Amino acid sequence: MNAIHVWTKQHSSVWDTLEKTGRYTARREFIRKDLQEHAGLVLEVYDWLVGHGPDRMNRPPDADYPVWVSFARETTMLPSPGTVILELALDPARITPIHIGKWGTMLNYSYIPADQADAKRHEKLLKDYGVSDAKAYMSQFYPQIKREIIQSWERLFDSAITLGSNETYGTIWEIRKEWVIQTIR
Repeated sequence: MNAIHVWTKQHSSVWDTLEKTGRYTARREFIRKDLQEHAGLVLEVYDWLVGHGPDRMNRPPDADYPVWVSFARETTMLPSPGTVILELALDPARITPIHIGKWGTMLNYSYIPADQADAKRHEKLLKDYGVSDAKAYMSQFYPQIKREIIQSWERLFDSAITLGSNETYGTIWEIRKEWVIQTIR
């Protein structure tokens, strides 16, 4: 295995868990506590990711969600009080790349177009209904548009389809203490 180095910003309790048990997985209650009133909005998209990711069959039973990693130290969130940045050495096969632009589109409950023509077609559909993606997604009045939006999210894993740059983050299902090269507080 040729390990690569990745970085992840975590609550300091993650490092405490690693020191005690040697392993950490992301649990729903941790995300709810971290995101508070915004958790419901974000977890809906996370639930889709968990159910549709190409690595979903590798998910340990005690992992509710994946852990996010950055491929470059400078693209990791800055340290803040109560957090730690972990530098990990991993087998690249453990990492599922997630296109940053497409993931952001999903977090905004928006459509990921297949190409320019598809983007124009979808924009016309929204204009004809006088609605935005987010409004159609959150409303019970546009079920066909909501279905189209959700179906478009499968393109998250299609590397031939890009939005803007080709920048990616990665996800892994667990952190093991033996993978930690450095902790940055």
